[in-house]
This record gives sequence, C-alpha cells and structure tokens, in this order.
Amino acid sequence: MYTLNCKGRLLVIEQPIVMGILNITPDSFYSGSRTATNDTILAKAEQMLQEGATILDIGGQSTRPGSTRLTPAEEAERVVPAIQLVKKNFPACFISVDT
Repeated sequence: MYTLNCKGRLLVIEQPIVMGILNITPDSFYSGSRTATNDTILAKAEQMLQEGATILDIGGQSTRPGSTRLTPAEEAERVVPAIQLVKKNFPACFISVDT
C-alpha cells in the first residue's frame, strides 16, 4: 500500500488507479487530447472523473517532435488557470502537474 499526502488529504493506493491527462497545449501531438477553452477543460475533466480517474494530470508543454520549448513562465500561464478551474469545479479531485 502506498499513500500520498496531497495538501493534507491522503490518497491511499491499494490497487492500480487511473490518471486522466488534460493537455493544455495548442500543439499537442494528438489533437483529440487538446483542451483549449474552459468549457473543454471542464468537460474532459468531468468525463475522466466519471469514467474512474482518481488523479487529473495537467500539462502545458507539448513533447511532440519539433515542439517549441516553453519558459517556466509561459508554461505557468497555461497550467495555473486550468488547475484553478479544475480545483474550483471538482474540489475532491486529486491534481498533478506535468512540467
């Protein structure tokens, strides 16, 4: 058994769990995973949580071949609003950030 302390909330992992991926990138390799608006972020987050995701992982840097590297400030501009949006609408959700 593993546990993660997430801001005072324990995530107990006794069996495999599902992590949903929210790509907050305009140039992600797979166009179907891109979430460019608040509505698409919320819709995808809700869908993944309903389908059993325990953690939502939010990423702002594309790793597709030929992608442009972002500065930390540019990446933060992408992911911080999405983190705030998900946290506000799904407060019980565990969030990780892919940087």
